[in-house]
Amino acid sequence: MKEASIENTATRTSLTAVSVLVVLIIALILAMFAGANGPIMMAIVFVVTMAIGVPIPFAAGIATVAGLLIADIPLTLMAQAAWTAFEPFPLVTIPLFILAGQLMEQGGMSDKLVAIAQRLVGAYKGGMGLVTVVACMFFAALSGSGPATTAAIGSITIPAMQEEGYRSRFAGAIAAAAGALGSMIPPSNLLIIFALVTDVSIPRLFLAGIVPGIVLGLILMAVVFVISLRNGYGGTGERFGWGPLLEALWEGKWAVMAPVIILGGIYAGIFTPSEAAGVAVAYGFFVGLFIYKGLTWSKLFQAFKFTAIVIGTVLFILGSTKAFGQLVTIFDIPSSVLDLFQNLAAYPWLVMLLIGVFYILVGMWLESIPQIIIFTAVFFPLVTSLGIDPVVFGIFTVMTCEIGFLTPPIGVNLFVAARISRISIEEISVGVLPLLIPYIAMILLLVFFSSWVTFLPDLVYGERLR
Repeated sequence: MKEASIENTATRTSLTAVSVLVVLIIALILAMFAGANGPIMMAIVFVVTMAIGVPIPFAAGIATVAGLLIADIPLTLMAQAAWTAFEPFPLVTIPLFILAGQLMEQGGMSDKLVAIAQRLVGAYKGGMGLVTVVACMFFAALSGSGPATTAAIGSITIPAMQEEGYRSRFAGAIAAAAGALGSMIPPSNLLIIFALVTDVSIPRLFLAGIVPGIVLGLILMAVVFVISLRNGYGGTGERFGWGPLLEALWEGKWAVMAPVIILGGIYAGIFTPSEAAGVAVAYGFFVGLFIYKGLTWSKLFQAFKFTAIVIGTVLFILGSTKAFGQLVTIFDIPSSVLDLFQNLAAYPWLVMLLIGVFYILVGMWLESIPQIIIFTAVFFPLVTSLGIDPVVFGIFTVMTCEIGFLTPPIGVNLFVAARISRISIEEISVGVLPLLIPYIAMILLLVFFSSWVTFLPDLVYGERLR
């Protein structure tokens, strides 16, 4: 049986490789005989390879090869692009923040944060749902990742909600929707990627993400409360009291101090974001090993293993999609897009809405990191030419990516929450629909009223030169 399984896997792999090769050859033949230009052929190859099940990084790489061959550009561009993608030193913040989040989760900090949140809002209708949102907001300031936040908090609160009579799809949907805050509240891996692609200041983006993240969390809490009130969920926790809250805060003081030290050090100029990531790892290791004593050798191994797998995936995606994005620039696609939207230059809000709709649709099929790398190269010159603040566009981009975490078939947060809830992806996709309303509302706020987003960065670092 085992040999048959291995043989079937090898056969499927071979068929995939042959299919990819056939698609590439057909695309190149069409390009030669039909006179199609490089961008069109790249788009066709990219879509077709994804449609037949090729992983996104490979699809971007194959489309890039097709574009290079059509344009008669040496294939060494791919290697050079990958090298330039890995070269920026701030890239080291991503694996370090991922590792820090893992150490803090495995070390017991997530339990302390949930306890604090429960003392705050546990007694209200939908109390455990509200606890989930608040705890995700706390943990988002530690992990920098939406799926990691969903897993860390959801693994604790989803079973508790199910025990209190919450419908499983609603319990999972709360954790998935609130977990997406991990990509907005700093430190955020997606904001770091956006900063690396556009050369926008990481500290500015981090500061700009604080208020939208908190406002989004409050709106999510309001929606959870209303739905829970209508269905009679929760409200069985202890009544709010300053004594229990202060006790929980004292017990969880090391967890609460983590974002204060990390983010406070960045904004105070004590250390850079890269150095802050190193401090976060050291702090998570120290607290987990010596204070909460939740870290064991086995958990340390799992934390390092998880970090290695995630950063390996990120680097692979970054290398292949960076070449794709660079070829987009060579073909002067941003200028073509600018010309296409020229008639709408007087309506920047309409352009942003159209980009938002496009991002949301693409986010259903494309992972967030390649989405940011590929399409930021296309749309960033357009929005800056329309006078839209780059920091606002960064927050806007990540906000639309968060919706991608919550929409099938690629919604990572949905898969994580569905696994914890032990329900199907289809069922949790229905449950998350009302919790998408806050995200849509935030996108509209970003489009029509954006000055509040840049208030904190401008207050701390001064107004950005236009």
